Amino acid sequence: MTPLLETPRLFLLPRTLDDVEQIQRIFPQWEIVKYLANVVPWPFPPDGVLTYSRDQMLPSMERGEAWGWSLRLKSAPDQIIGCISLHCGENNRGFWIAPEHQRQGLMTEACETVTDFWFNTLKMPVLRVPKAIPNAGSRRISEKQGMRMVRTEERDFVSGRYPAEIWEITAEEWNARH
Repeated sequence: MTPLLETPRLFLLPRTLDDVEQIQRIFPQWEIVKYLANVVPWPFPPDGVLTYSRDQMLPSMERGEAWGWSLRLKSAPDQIIGCISLHCGENNRGFWIAPEHQRQGLMTEACETVTDFWFNTLKMPVLRVPKAIPNAGSRRISEKQGMRMVRTEERDFVSGRYPAEIWEITAEEWNARH
């Protein structure tokens, strides 16, 4: 079950089909998608969020293999500004936020809360996140969280093939910092 989470400035509401329309309006922007894995279709189809939510995200959440949230400012709780999710497997966390809300520390707040949920509620031993090397904002969040880069490899992203860094932190390391 995906719980409602909070940060000082955000509500993180569990993803539902009710989110589809807002996310579909916000998500298909080059600034958002360019460093996402190339499984994201581009150009983004008009039913892309519905298809992904209905066929992948929500069933994974129901099976307990993923946890997904829409991000909403406490000052505007009806407006979605981004999404964050956790996944079992090799790539454990993914996120995006609308360009007008970037560089304000909001995603760092969201990452702190969901990473703590990953380790201290779900009791997962390690969190691993890949990122395209040009994605400096994502790298800064990993650095702030005390993660370390463990390897590089080539990966395909919406904007092309790039070297990617794989970052990780263990539950023990996370809890020693908090």
